[in-house]
Amino acid sequence: MKPCEIKKGVYWVGVVDWNMRSFHGHTFSTRHGTTYNAYLIIDEKITLIDTVYGPFADELIENIRSIVPIEKIDYVVSNHVETDHSGSMPAIMKLIPKAKVYCTKKGREGLYKNYYGDWDFQEVKTGDTLKLGKRTLTFIEAPMIHWPDSMFTYCREEELLMPNDAFGQHMATGERFDDEVDQCVLMDEAKTYYANILTPLGAIILRKIDEVVKMNVPISMIAPSHGIIWRKNPKKIIDSYVSWAGNQTAKKAVIVYETMWKSTEKMARSIASGLQSSGIEVKLFDIAESDRTEVIKEILDAKGFIIGSSTHDNDMLPSIAAFLELLKGLKPKNRVALAFGSYGWGGGAVASIERELKETGAEIAQPSVSVKYVPDESEKKKCFDAGVEFAKRCI
Repeated sequence: MKPCEIKKGVYWVGVVDWNMRSFHGHTFSTRHGTTYNAYLIIDEKITLIDTVYGPFADELIENIRSIVPIEKIDYVVSNHVETDHSGSMPAIMKLIPKAKVYCTKKGREGLYKNYYGDWDFQEVKTGDTLKLGKRTLTFIEAPMIHWPDSMFTYCREEELLMPNDAFGQHMATGERFDDEVDQCVLMDEAKTYYANILTPLGAIILRKIDEVVKMNVPISMIAPSHGIIWRKNPKKIIDSYVSWAGNQTAKKAVIVYETMWKSTEKMARSIASGLQSSGIEVKLFDIAESDRTEVIKEILDAKGFIIGSSTHDNDMLPSIAAFLELLKGLKPKNRVALAFGSYGWGGGAVASIERELKETGAEIAQPSVSVKYVPDESEKKKCFDAGVEFAKRCI
């Protein structure tokens, strides 16, 4: 993709990774690919904000050279060490060895330990500024959004916030701005991104947004490190983050199960019918066949989640066990939960699920539901009634 001027004298010089289909060690499915966004500011001091994933270094360099000789870059700002944003640093710094590198203290540690470059590091803290000429950059430390080294860079003259991994999405498109793409797809991908990466950090995110508001920094554009740039309505994504970080939930339940010979699946469908009869939105997933990234996205705003499994070796099946480990790490707050499952000659799965659900922090809403072998009509009715009862906790 060719560079794009996002503000007068400020250019997107990143790359589009059309073929990326998984992220973060295959824990995140990126069905729409992704972008690695880097930004070039042309002023008295020419400044590069972030770089791109290492395999795309040549494309980044080509994009920069189409605007200005790369050797004229004075400053490189590294908002985040993770290699999808810093991987091209060695190639860039080889061409501009005298450029100053601005980052947090943790950023300096991480960049050095990743690349061992003898670069001119300049450590910055919240409130520190960098004069470029007509423009001034202000740095805002944002530790644990989502790494300890993370920071935001803000240009007041352009009302431009460059927050790296905050407010992003994994979307590979030929368009660069929010008003150029399908809004449903955009917000769905933004929600997916938040749910799978930032859910455990809600309290930190709320504090950081409040801090930025108190700094009285007008924002007319948000240029994240992945996906689309918010120019038409940056407030839309900020308000969404406030909602997600504040654990605001809908009248919704997500049922996630794993089944051996379809008995647990029959139970799941009966529970879902009970929920739906009570006016609760339901999402139903066989975790062995489903995309975990999609499931986590649906859990983000669900008041309740219902987890089921057949019993095997006196315990739950492996895919649902792995999913619960993931859910424990995400730590969703203020949720209600229910366990269910089927068994043959001996149980065990339901008790294991309940133990894991308690570790997520969820409240166990009511007694679990177990069925031996295949549920008959009366047992299906029992599952239906369990769904009706659970619905009362999701309102």
